[in-house]
Amino acid sequence: MCPDRLELIALSDMPLVAAGGDLAELIAETLQRSDIQLDDHDVLVVAQKIVSKAEGRLVDLGTVVPSEQAQRRARQTGKDPRLVELILRESVRVVRQTDSLIITENTIGLVMANSGVDQSNVEEGHALLLPEDPDRSALTLRQHLMQRLSRTVGVVIADSMGRAWRKGIVGHAIGVAGVEAVVDLRASLDLFGRALRATQIGLADEIAAAATLVMGQGGEGRPVAIVRGFGGFDQPTNAKALVRDKDRDLFR
Repeated sequence: MCPDRLELIALSDMPLVAAGGDLAELIAETLQRSDIQLDDHDVLVVAQKIVSKAEGRLVDLGTVVPSEQAQRRARQTGKDPRLVELILRESVRVVRQTDSLIITENTIGLVMANSGVDQSNVEEGHALLLPEDPDRSALTLRQHLMQRLSRTVGVVIADSMGRAWRKGIVGHAIGVAGVEAVVDLRASLDLFGRALRATQIGLADEIAAAATLVMGQGGEGRPVAIVRGFGGFDQPTNAKALVRDKDRDLFR
């Protein structure tokens, strides 16, 4: 799965999304306004934030009562105790904590900062949680888009994360449908005929990272992008395929 050319197209006229919003309809309307036609095998990369907002995952911090553990960790990290309470609720365990950061394994199996709980690009006094099941969200959105637009497309839900040993956040796939999330090249041959023994490509992550180059990661207001140029996917999987098994994860 290695096309020699890809096209990245950000949708720049998406309206703000509220709880209960029909993302497939909003995307279809934005495509029409922008005079963009989808092709078969296009991949729609959708920012996690609008998926979470549509699914009602915006939390008013005024309704959150922090536990004793949340208050203790808030004092240690300088965070709002109510925010820490949400971080803990969205996690299965705390992996590492510093004086300003809480790294957790969250309820969907991802190891990330603050369980993915975020306050950027949301109303003051609120926090946004990740979708409860991003793979299910991606599958549902894909089905609705294909029904509306009569095109066979893939969907990747993207969120920005840091990486071990590296500075900077990069778009990652947290929900995948209709796309080959991991391409296994083990037993393939390199240029010199040697068998590849360990090479697996995180294709959905690479698609997410490429798309965020045109979507932006600040206040650009472009939460959806089209990645065009793939000729289909042989073995579509979901984002869970990208999570390394615990017994092979040296950073846990």
